[in-house]
Amino acid sequence: MKLDSPLFNRIRVKPEQERKPAGQMPVCQWPGCDCEATHRAPKGRTRENQYWRFCLDHVREYNHSYNYFAGMSDDAVARYQKDAVTGHRPTWRMGFNGGADGFHANGSSDPFEVLRELGTGPRARVERPAPEARTIRNAERKAFDTLGLEVDAAAGEIKARFKELVKRHHPDANGGDRSLEDRLREIIQAYNYLKSAKFC
Repeated sequence: MKLDSPLFNRIRVKPEQERKPAGQMPVCQWPGCDCEATHRAPKGRTRENQYWRFCLDHVREYNHSYNYFAGMSDDAVARYQKDAVTGHRPTWRMGFNGGADGFHANGSSDPFEVLRELGTGPRARVERPAPEARTIRNAERKAFDTLGLEVDAAAGEIKARFKELVKRHHPDANGGDRSLEDRLREIIQAYNYLKSAKFC
């Protein structure tokens, strides 16, 4: 194989004509430095795609003190970082530009009512889903029965009913009669159970 072949010269990774001689590197732009500028460093946020040319020592020093957000307030930095997620392009919620008949400004339709379920389409649901009903265990149901209340009674109703039953069944209210003491104990236990289960 001939090393000076015109075909061989064209398939080389770096043909001889395009190779830079060693002494043609630019000079470091650091004040007072005459070394070769082997590295680039960005000039700053307001000068995109513009670079300083420095030698290795000075690019390290420059990078050590470089701050892209210099001169910006904390709020401005936070806004910039949030906008950087979308490449600093404006965004809208899904279905934001919806038309009146289910067709949107970009000509698409919503035949499966996906945007309606998200609450942003032209026929968005206005009603809110009902809160999930609390499951009532047997012990809780028995405690409500002991107090003579329905399972959907409010906390205020439970407390008022408890106070009323305690006053009615307490031995002091019955002239010292202790025959209702067991019933009073059941009422107190039922109330404490409902209280521990966060019903009141």
